[in-house]
Amino acid sequence: MTTLIINHSHEAGTLLEGTTRGDGSAPILKAYGWRWGRSINAWYIPMSRDRHPKTHKIDATAAGLRAKGFEVETDIDTTVRSTAEVEAGKLARQNQRVGALAAKADRKATEANVARNRADAAHARLPWGGEPIKIGHRSESQHRRDIERAHTTQGQAIKADADAGQAAIRAETAARTNTLRYSPQPVANRIEKLGAEIRRLERELKGHTRVSGPYRDVFPPAEGEYRERILSQLDEQKDALAYWQGIRADQLASGQAVEYGPEQIKKGDAVKIGGHWREVVRANRKTVSVATGYSWTARAPYTDVQGHRPAQD
Repeated sequence: MTTLIINHSHEAGTLLEGTTRGDGSAPILKAYGWRWGRSINAWYIPMSRDRHPKTHKIDATAAGLRAKGFEVETDIDTTVRSTAEVEAGKLARQNQRVGALAAKADRKATEANVARNRADAAHARLPWGGEPIKIGHRSESQHRRDIERAHTTQGQAIKADADAGQAAIRAETAARTNTLRYSPQPVANRIEKLGAEIRRLERELKGHTRVSGPYRDVFPPAEGEYRERILSQLDEQKDALAYWQGIRADQLASGQAVEYGPEQIKKGDAVKIGGHWREVVRANRKTVSVATGYSWTARAPYTDVQGHRPAQD
């Protein structure tokens, strides 16, 4: 029996080599959450690219395959790429996807045109003015065939139009993905999220105490293999934070984004959040409270602010 090899790298993710159709590995792999990738012609663990190896899933899969008589080896590379390399890879893959979807949309549009022309031709063969079928006449069978052909081709044209429209929407959505990923608000939100994750990892590393009502939970500093894993994750998150902070700095310098805060925004001002202008009720340290038109106010982080008008304006 061919030896199966589970490979992992930060760039490619977790893949399985050596399987063949009908060898009995598919039910086992599906049970452990693996999927078949047609474009890469291999089994893979979803969401494993650009991430640390999911050792618990890899070990469980290897054990499950060995229990069924397969010989399994693992080749795990824990080297982490920089955030700049990861983002470059994502952009390249997304651009390839955009191109493929655009080509599919063009192909579907052409197929829809052909189907509409075929339907028009079938309807043109019908007697003018909706002439009824002449029962018993020599033209009866031909007339029925023409009606059936017109009905069938019309249905095909409607389906082709729907498929073309769906393909066009998918292509347009994919084309916007990169733009949205690097727009000011998502970038600012990502920086905030990375900062929170770094603080969490640092607490895990140094140890911390969590108080919840009368309960007091003490977590000791990370040790051994767990400490090494935390340190690796911490380095990765700090690199990502530096990368996105650089993107944010460029956006601020070019005027694409504005850094709002309690220094600029005051009570009585108007701010634009989610496409709507709201009156500021209170400018907090990290969030702004705005009127909703009801008896309550709403809070939003300053990164959600899309525009600002001082009260005097």
